[in-house]
Amino acid sequence: MTIPFWCLFAVLMMPLLLAFVGGYFRGKQFGQADNKNPRAQVARLEGTGARAYAAQANAWEAATLFAPAVLVAHLAGVPAESAAPWTIAFVVFRVLHAGFYLADIDMARSASFMGGMVCVVALFVKAA
Repeated sequence: MTIPFWCLFAVLMMPLLLAFVGGYFRGKQFGQADNKNPRAQVARLEGTGARAYAAQANAWEAATLFAPAVLVAHLAGVPAESAAPWTIAFVVFRVLHAGFYLADIDMARSASFMGGMVCVVALFVKAA
């Protein structure tokens, strides 16, 4: 498997990791997770727990842009070695984004989001 595909795998695992982080904070704030109505419970979270679930939602959204970019670059014949720096950078930006989200550092979070989007655009441009 190529580096871009490993990066895609990592990006798809990030929301799941953030779900575990959010679950920890659900247990911490409420004592236990409400599996009958989990979204209502998540909506009542505060602080880092709320940000963990927001970061999870954003990670899913980012994955819906990154996955097609990786696949289009691959299908267009962009060499994996040429796409790899952009996919690695995207993963780094997304890890930073999650960390900044949890730490409530909004400007750095927005900058890391934009950095990731530059990587997505670059993959599409390489495929053109």
